[in-house]
Amino acid sequence: MQTVRVAKDYRITIPGAIRTEMGLRPGQKLLISVRDGVVRLVPVASLDELQGIARGASAHGLREKEDRV
Repeated sequence: MQTVRVAKDYRITIPGAIRTEMGLRPGQKLLISVRDGVVRLVPVASLDELQGIARGASAHGLREKEDRV
């Protein structure tokens, strides 16, 4: 765990080790949320990164047609 300082303009710098571990790139978008006093930053995956993640998945047998809205 590392400590960062909030600058006058409320910016923080993500330490290099964490940027490397997370594979963050300049210009990349992050979702930010607060829950129970904890700030979370979650990288937003691009469409290119999501392409093919469900390859081989089958929806067969998951729901009956009459269950669909």
